[in-house]
Amino acid sequence: MIRIIHLLENLAEWRCVFEMGRTKKVRTTGRFGPRYGSTIRKRVAEIESEQKAYHKCPNCETRALRRVAAGIWECKKCKMKYAGGAWKPFPSVKIRSSAPKA
Repeated sequence: MIRIIHLLENLAEWRCVFEMGRTKKVRTTGRFGPRYGSTIRKRVAEIESEQKAYHKCPNCETRALRRVAAGIWECKKCKMKYAGGAWKPFPSVKIRSSAPKA
């Protein structure tokens, strides 16, 4: 009985050694490891934090709007669903001139 407990304690120690450490610096992009470069991973982290955050609902004016799927947003309070942008509920639109540059 004592030997089994001792073995279990050793297994717990080994498991702690081999588990991946949690990090605050890279946020959700820690899953990529060293791949793709730091600048791209920073951009992805910024986009993901924006899309997973609560946004202001245009109907009830509370910060309860969450992304359900790409382009679909739902308010957790009033249960209204909206079609919006893929990463932001109301993306800022830049108007480009169609006139050719001289």
